[in-house]
Amino acid sequence: MPAVPLSSLRTGAAGVVAHVLPPQAPADELLVRRLAEIGFLPGEPLRVMARAPGAEPIAVRLGRSTFALRRFEAAFVQVESA
Repeated sequence: MPAVPLSSLRTGAAGVVAHVLPPQAPADELLVRRLAEIGFLPGEPLRVMARAPGAEPIAVRLGRSTFALRRFEAAFVQVESA
């Protein structure tokens, strides 16, 4: 199954990070680096814990940590089903 953006997963969905998309613009470079630094690396399992009304932010459990990502940020993380 092809990888899908983390932003498209529903609450409760689990998966594994396939990869993080490369920056689309110079401003995205810091975001992509930050995602890698906090652990969004290939092979890492994750689960969508919650979504706020309006779909933003998205609470994502990665390892023992939970992160709140904006939909724009979550779209860079490509996920394969677990």
